Amino acid sequence: MSSDVTAYKFYDKDAKERTKINVLEDLFPRFPRDKYSVIYADPPWDYGGKMQFDKSSMGKESFNPNGRKVFISSASFKYPTVKLRDLKKLSVASIAEDDALLFMWTTGPQLANAIELGTAWGFDYKTVGFVWDKMNHNPGQYTLSQTEQVLIFKRGRIPKPRGARNVRQFLQVPRGKHSQKPDEVADRISEMFPTQKKIELFSRRERTGWDTWGLDVMDEETYVSQKDLKNSSQESLF
Repeated sequence: MSSDVTAYKFYDKDAKERTKINVLEDLFPRFPRDKYSVIYADPPWDYGGKMQFDKSSMGKESFNPNGRKVFISSASFKYPTVKLRDLKKLSVASIAEDDALLFMWTTGPQLANAIELGTAWGFDYKTVGFVWDKMNHNPGQYTLSQTEQVLIFKRGRIPKPRGARNVRQFLQVPRGKHSQKPDEVADRISEMFPTQKKIELFSRRERTGWDTWGLDVMDEETYVSQKDLKNSSQESLF
């Protein structure tokens, strides 16, 4: 075995077979026509096919492809990821009230992209709204990755009337399934803005008191093919 073989090269074929196809390139759910004061989004960030290994710190000199099979993981194995340039095409501004807040999930590596995306969607970055301690960790190039953040962006003014003003930023909830976010965050947002019309983007489940949009929560009848939409000059996907 060549000394140039790395775990990434060795498991490349396996990774390609497990990577989910990005269906958003060909099939999109329509955005609703309503306007919302609170928008909560968990974008399916693309990590460029980056893989995690249980021995990720080992270099090619110590990698033994004939040894035991190591654990490999990637976001693209679990769900179709979307590149930043495509996420920017979503006209989130079209469903936002003049006074609206955007709550957006991000991870450390995607922090700059999240701020860029929020700006592209017509909002100004304001602060970190929530920090989730997953009570577990993933391998990292610098420190072990243990938290995810929800950024807050604003368009116009903060929606009124306000609800709770003492909602805590930090929460500790054990990590569940891959990319599954704790319900406590949406619950806290509801406490902050109980009367406003709210929508969750890229949602994976229905949520009481919220509208939802995403491939996992919408019926096939809701989907519109890219081909059909290209033939229509009256309606837009986004």
